Amino acid sequence: MKKSIRAIVSLALALTAFSHTASAVVYPLPAANSRLVGENLEITVPADSKLPLEAFAAQYQMGLSNMLEANPGVDVYLPLPGSKLIIPQQLILPDAPREGIVVNSAEMRLYYYPKGTHTVVVLPIGIGELGKDTPMNWVTSVQRKKDGPTWTPTKKMHEEYEARGETLLDVFPAGPDNPMGLYALYVGRLYAIHGTNANFGIGLRVSHGCVRLRADDIKWLFDNVPVGTRVQFINQPLKAAIEPDGSRYVEIHNPLSESEEQFNSHEPVPVTITPAVSKVIVDATVNQQEMDAALKTRSGMPVKINGPVDNSISVPSEVPETEGALPKEVPVTPVTPQGANVIDPNAAQPVTDTQSNAAAAPITNENTPNSVPDGQANSVSTNVPQQPAVQVNTDSKS
Repeated sequence: MKKSIRAIVSLALALTAFSHTASAVVYPLPAANSRLVGENLEITVPADSKLPLEAFAAQYQMGLSNMLEANPGVDVYLPLPGSKLIIPQQLILPDAPREGIVVNSAEMRLYYYPKGTHTVVVLPIGIGELGKDTPMNWVTSVQRKKDGPTWTPTKKMHEEYEARGETLLDVFPAGPDNPMGLYALYVGRLYAIHGTNANFGIGLRVSHGCVRLRADDIKWLFDNVPVGTRVQFINQPLKAAIEPDGSRYVEIHNPLSESEEQFNSHEPVPVTITPAVSKVIVDATVNQQEMDAALKTRSGMPVKINGPVDNSISVPSEVPETEGALPKEVPVTPVTPQGANVIDPNAAQPVTDTQSNAAAAPITNENTPNSVPDGQANSVSTNVPQQPAVQVNTDSKS
């Protein structure tokens, strides 16, 4: 009976996902003693598809790294027509207060908990490249918002471009060609959560430190996130949870490289077991083989590690190939307007598009609001490739 109910719910979720043409992935919040939400989907790449993986990632509100982890070996430029793709929409909520915005750099996702809604909005993000990292252990707030931000590259950025034989404008005016996109939420003195002017970089380490989102996603955040909202930056590649029925789950992402040596190595970046995670996985009921397999695979999806495996949870729900269920063939690395899935039809809803950047050194203590001139907050590469030049190893890097 339990499995039948779950199957019906899964079907309803899949149908709901395609009854909205422009919406974010919105989950009802589970009870306080539960952190597992959502269901994975499985789609079939159309037989005549010529679309890159980015098109499918945008369609289902995923970052490129999420799709690569869930579908190892997939061709980034042209997923094999007729093959199956898993859309990893089941996840474990981060080990952080369910308040405001939580940015988990390791999984390249932003979580927003709108007050009074009992929901969480989950959006894919791009983050800072190695050496220009997005903050990973910092609590701040949205200190101001800007419709139509301008971008003023720093002196160091000008030097970087000049070293490559390229030039930057002194100031990028507001508008569709601005690398910061059309909207920005400024957090702290040196960072922003903002949009982009290119359909690339979501789920990759490509910015100068800022958090970038697709255009429709940042528009939704701009419209719905109040100034003063709490913002927490974390780095949790390994999440673990004990559910009310005693089931124990882990969700493991490839940790971010911390050095050039790690970045260039073909060896996986070691996964650190934190004390909080240890409390979940060090238990007599845990199947060590399942845990070892999860550590090796790093699928970025929740894996049950104790008791009999419940296939009704672990097996993805196949999405019917109806109108609007798959991305359309449009220009290279498109971001389709229909790209999203709602896990709760009554929840608040965002949407899709792509790229951004940030500058300067991380802030360790931000006690008072401190506005930044437009453009001095963060920056972006203006020469974004039309297709992802992805190095597929332990990092989701471009």
